[in-house]
Amino acid sequence: MEQTNINIRIDAKLKKQFDTLCNELGLTMTTAVNIFARTMVREQRIPFEVGLNTPNKETLAAIKDVQTGTNLFGPFDNTEDLFKDLDA
Repeated sequence: MEQTNINIRIDAKLKKQFDTLCNELGLTMTTAVNIFARTMVREQRIPFEVGLNTPNKETLAAIKDVQTGTNLFGPFDNTEDLFKDLDA
């Protein structure tokens, strides 16, 4: 497939953030733009959401609890015991 170049203007700070995110997702900026263009042409719309699963504060706290072994409950032998503990 024949390749061609395009030039775009973008805010320097946004470019750095975009490059960082692409790297975290295992992509180059060129690959990300190509994904966007191909998907947009195929779907005839602005097409998709690509993101990192950034945990919120509650999830980060739960992860920390698991890693440190704190604030954990169970194990339970049956669901009845689980629900009793949840109701307490």
